[in-house]
Amino acid sequence: MANLTGKTAVVTGSTSGIGLAYARAFASAGANIVINGMGAPADIEKERAAIESDFKVKAIHSPADMTKPAEIAEMIALGEKTYGSVDILVNNAGIQFVSPIEEFPIEKWDAIIAINLSSAFHGIRAAVPGMKKRGWGRIINTASAHSLVASPFKSAYVSAKHGIAGLTKTVALEVATHKITCNCISPGYVWTPLVEKQIPDTMKARGLTKEQVINDVLLEAQPTKEFVTSEQVAALALFLCGDDAAQITGTNLSIDGGWTAE
Repeated sequence: MANLTGKTAVVTGSTSGIGLAYARAFASAGANIVINGMGAPADIEKERAAIESDFKVKAIHSPADMTKPAEIAEMIALGEKTYGSVDILVNNAGIQFVSPIEEFPIEKWDAIIAINLSSAFHGIRAAVPGMKKRGWGRIINTASAHSLVASPFKSAYVSAKHGIAGLTKTVALEVATHKITCNCISPGYVWTPLVEKQIPDTMKARGLTKEQVINDVLLEAQPTKEFVTSEQVAALALFLCGDDAAQITGTNLSIDGGWTAE
């Protein structure tokens, strides 16, 4: 397992779901953590304190809004100021909206592109100078099976995730000689609050029951007929931070129960 003692990880969208699993995985390997995301202050504090007490590392919360470039830059600066460096950046924040394209609300398109794609650009742009200076860094972007294939009614999400795949490759090439890697992880359906929340919209869009959405839409895509777990995604991210993964860069790593093999 990667030894991250003395290193700092910033994980966006990490107050629940996959993001929180990333934060806890890095903490388990000794990294100090900057978590970020929304939620009830008491819930966020509980998760932040649990990271510190479970893994004997330091953890702080940045309330940075992923639609605001200046706040994203401040989040990276907060990590550098508090811990002395930002060595690992995981761009994980994401939202979803399901609608036929002719009815897709313009403001939802703008928000999904901002949070799911542009925020990763702003985070990387702010973090790379410090990584170059120190001669080490790991950038991991949460993409999706939807960075490789499409599903109906998800025009903004699919566009953003395809964009993440392209951004990942470009950054990897730019930082290749600085001992910085940049990869994206493309999970299939992971049972998270984000997936749970889109079920009613999909029920409405497709005229299905909840059980039909889970079995005939979500798990239909995954040949294993099982959800991916947040912990499995986090374990892959942790591997990417180790020395054994130093030559893995510019890749899009699927963890989707076989979805994109078809």
